[in-house]
Amino acid sequence: MLNPTTRRALFWLVLLGFIGWDFVHSAPVNLRLEPPIITAGSGTHVSAGHCAMPK
Repeated sequence: MLNPTTRRALFWLVLLGFIGWDFVHSAPVNLRLEPPIITAGSGTHVSAGHCAMPK
């Protein structure tokens, strides 16, 4: 059985490794194509949530 310090270090190494892998293999996000989170006072309506695919 691993001690708590080793388990904690292993968790962070795996998490950082996954984030690095995801960063390398994912397409970059174009923030200009994302729908607005809120349209307060702009006169437009949000067609979906901020995490949904833009139309």
